Amino acid sequence: MGGIQFVFLWTDVLIYLLVISIGGFVFHTLKHEHLKAPWRLVFQRRLGMAAFLILMSYVCIGLLDSVHYKKADDPEIISLLDDLVGGLRTREEKTYSAPFATHLFSKETVEYQDGTKARDYPRLKYGGAHLLDPQRDKWTDIMQRTLQAALIALSVWILSIAVLVFWLSWRKQQAWKSTIAELWRGQDGALPWKVILSTLGLLLLLLVLVIQLSPYYHILGTDKVGENVLYQSLKSIRTGLVIGTLTTLFMLPFAVTLGIMAGYFRGWVDDVIQYLYTTLNSIPGVLLIAAAVLMLQVYMSNHSEQFGDVISRADARLLFLCLILGVTSWTGLCRLLRGEAMKISQVEYIQASHAFGTRHLRVISRHILPNVMHIVLISVVLDFSGLVLAEAVLSYVGVGVDPTTNSWGNMINSARLEMAREPMVWWSLIAAFSFMFVLVLAANLFSDAVRDAFDPRIQRK
Repeated sequence: MGGIQFVFLWTDVLIYLLVISIGGFVFHTLKHEHLKAPWRLVFQRRLGMAAFLILMSYVCIGLLDSVHYKKADDPEIISLLDDLVGGLRTREEKTYSAPFATHLFSKETVEYQDGTKARDYPRLKYGGAHLLDPQRDKWTDIMQRTLQAALIALSVWILSIAVLVFWLSWRKQQAWKSTIAELWRGQDGALPWKVILSTLGLLLLLLVLVIQLSPYYHILGTDKVGENVLYQSLKSIRTGLVIGTLTTLFMLPFAVTLGIMAGYFRGWVDDVIQYLYTTLNSIPGVLLIAAAVLMLQVYMSNHSEQFGDVISRADARLLFLCLILGVTSWTGLCRLLRGEAMKISQVEYIQASHAFGTRHLRVISRHILPNVMHIVLISVVLDFSGLVLAEAVLSYVGVGVDPTTNSWGNMINSARLEMAREPMVWWSLIAAFSFMFVLVLAANLFSDAVRDAFDPRIQRK
């Protein structure tokens, strides 16, 4: 592609492989009714569907931030998200400014046009620069742009509903009034359309508000070096998703293989695997991660020629953090799978397979593994939010991702000193907390829906 050179980071490649794997899983699920049935229950739950749509909005931002390239006239590596939100990335102020502010947060010596000097709050270079009198016009301008955004979002939302009603009416061969009545009432076995449309309307409103206001104001303020806090929060989404998903990829082979082997073979195999994960559990996880990260830092310092630029260096540390988190977090799922495999291996059809001389590998792949996949799926979804929070904690104590990487943990870590200022700089902490809170809450609500749909004990109740 002329003028653009794509750059493939290690985490980008793994994310692409993960997306392809999920696509294959969805395609396989759609072909089998017994696999579709539990997922149909997941998406029929109102909270589960709302949480899924919010998660998908985060995933879309993360995927846009995972397409990296260089432009011919600029050696800097940027992502597709950087291009789409270009103004947020390039419009930097001198230092701190509060959300929707038009002046810096701290007083400086300002020289006026008549040559006099005084201690005052200087005007921002970009925030509210279009206003002649900020004190008089700022809130009126913000309200007008907010109203415009609400009208645009409402128009697009109504148009989307009209297209949906037309498509459903055409597919079902019925009048559009009947389709609207069905969507409003909701029927057994149908998607919760009211929740879906309401959630999409809210997400659309937030998107249009950002598009309308961000060219003129710093919606979430700026940090110490004048960088937009909203931009930092959006860039941190990819880091949270990478930690939550790639760690699972590293964890699953250990947990599934060793857990099933321990429960199926028993004897000395079970003793060795139990000794392994008991020993690993006895080591404090934070100390193990800290030691591994410090070893990586020493290696990077001694072999700097292997890491061509800052982004590659930060990406290598992020990938290594996912690896060490995966190595230290597989023991819980392994213990669950060991108990389940031990129970399943005693049922009659497994004993019949042994009587017919079926090989162990075939018994495991055809009978044991499919019957424990619901536990794997539930554990993976439940552990996602814990891994996102783990990144924030590790970065807060200084052993997380690279300091140059945008992450909520780094934002919270830098906010420690900002909270000690007088007056207090609070918006970086609130922004990181809010974005992380919404992601973790949505992940927990969706995991509850998945657990209720896939857990046989809950289904029997």
